[in-house]
Amino acid sequence: MPVTSFGHLRVRYDERVLTPRAWTQAQSEWAAALSGELPDGAILELCSGAGHIGLLTLALTHRTGRGRRLVCVDRNPAAAELTKVNADAAGLVSYVEVRCDDLGSALRPEERYPLVIADPPWVARADVARFPGDPVPAIDGGVDGLEVARRCIRVIETHLAPGGAAILQLGYAEQVDGLTAALEASQLEVVEVRVEQRGVLVQLAGA
Repeated sequence: MPVTSFGHLRVRYDERVLTPRAWTQAQSEWAAALSGELPDGAILELCSGAGHIGLLTLALTHRTGRGRRLVCVDRNPAAAELTKVNADAAGLVSYVEVRCDDLGSALRPEERYPLVIADPPWVARADVARFPGDPVPAIDGGVDGLEVARRCIRVIETHLAPGGAAILQLGYAEQVDGLTAALEASQLEVVEVRVEQRGVLVQLAGA
């Protein structure tokens, strides 16, 4: 099984999940930096894949003394399996709960999280053939590339705790505009947008 470095973690993955990208560490680092200012509670990771982004976030919060728990959600059984493997390898397995389920049914109605991270598929369906090395379910964002991101927004709106923050990862800046209608219809607001070297991070908070 291939292993790659992700921050200070060593992450295992295979052809059933998206290969961890080093530049997505920025999402973990931003989320961990926000963590110290947020209410108590667990971190929620949506579309978790091999779990590397959430696990690095969790590890960084423990390094600062504000250790949290982590709930990872992905409907791919391989992703759930690998997240558990990587949590164990990082010495964090006792702090991690993995839920192999759809975004719409993975969480109980009353659950609230002060910190949510999501890295949904964002490639338009017509373009997935441009990435033959990636498993289609891990990159297919629907007709316009934003269908799963909109679902993440609905989950965040429902389950973000008062005073909490969410970090959503997209592919490019124009996609933020593509989510305008979904955000305007929600109780969320965009706090900050960061255009990274190879992606875009959007911080959301309750309106």
